[in-house]
Amino acid sequence: MNNNLIIGILAAIIIIIGGVWLMSTGYLGSGTATSTPQTVVDTSVQPQPTTIAPRVTTDTLIIAFNSAAFLTGKVVPNGAQTSYWYEYGTTASLGTRTSAQNIGSGYVSISAPVYLSGLAANTNYSFRLVAENNSGRTNGEILSFATNNNPSIIGNAPTIHSDTATLVTRTTANLNGRINPNNSETSYWFEYGDSTNLGNTTAFQSAGAGSVSLNKSVQVSGLAPATKFYFRMNAQNQFGTVNGTTLVFTTAGPAPAETPSATTVAATNIATSSAMLNGTVNPNGDSTSYWFEYSRDSAMSNILGSTIHNVVTNSDTTPVNVSIALTGLTDNTTYSYRLVAMNASGTVRGNIVSFKTKRQ
Repeated sequence: MNNNLIIGILAAIIIIIGGVWLMSTGYLGSGTATSTPQTVVDTSVQPQPTTIAPRVTTDTLIIAFNSAAFLTGKVVPNGAQTSYWYEYGTTASLGTRTSAQNIGSGYVSISAPVYLSGLAANTNYSFRLVAENNSGRTNGEILSFATNNNPSIIGNAPTIHSDTATLVTRTTANLNGRINPNNSETSYWFEYGDSTNLGNTTAFQSAGAGSVSLNKSVQVSGLAPATKFYFRMNAQNQFGTVNGTTLVFTTAGPAPAETPSATTVAATNIATSSAMLNGTVNPNGDSTSYWFEYSRDSAMSNILGSTIHNVVTNSDTTPVNVSIALTGLTDNTTYSYRLVAMNASGTVRGNIVSFKTKRQ
């Protein structure tokens, strides 16, 4: 059989199997390619809260030659950085293993190809796919194949390079990289996340089978504002899987508004009928109004009244010192009070603090 035809058939099957699995499980992000660099709006599934050992499937698709063989399988990393390798040998005890290849940390099924070389002609071999992450190791089913007299194919895994992210906004970013397929049909994808474990996976895209470096870009959305993200480019063809350098970018702020925080501080300028009530307010990303409630009841179950409402107009996340003068009090009387803060995300009440007015 023509060597080029064999490569084309194998590459097409690898890509089709991976794509069909991803679409059937709903993991494949939707998007439309535009140009090179390519922009794809990603809707990949977000990582789950826990990690487990990877899931492994050894494929029966095998193409053997006189001294080499293409093997394939699929691995689901299940939320932790995962490596895969193949164990093989001329007996069921196997005995030889390939070098480990990193396949990422997502929750999608990813093809795990390998090119075994240095085999003996006309010989039966057994093999299995193995994958491991920090939650455990999983062994695939042991299968077998036989080498023959057909001349082996020579080739290389793709060459890739992660490039700086661009067009970074509060919730989106373009992840960029360069890829050389090295004359073999190649697919690529990006991993990204808010920790070095990454966890999110973009849709798989074809880089063709050329021999020149191509610029590729994928847009990801739904990111958290004001957050550091890590990402890298990955690629594979039938000769193996390669990973680009992990880079970082930070989305624009401010962070989404949250319920404010309020801390009541000891009163000052205490007189016979007045006192300065103090506290700190953190607006947590939104314009926030504040006031003080006061009572003669230390538990504040019976509120006497409240001060005027003032506003912290900034929208950052830095605590602001606030004070309001309270008048019309009775001398020689103990009062309790607390700071209250409210923005569009909710209302909070601070701790209760007490003071006693001076005697006339």
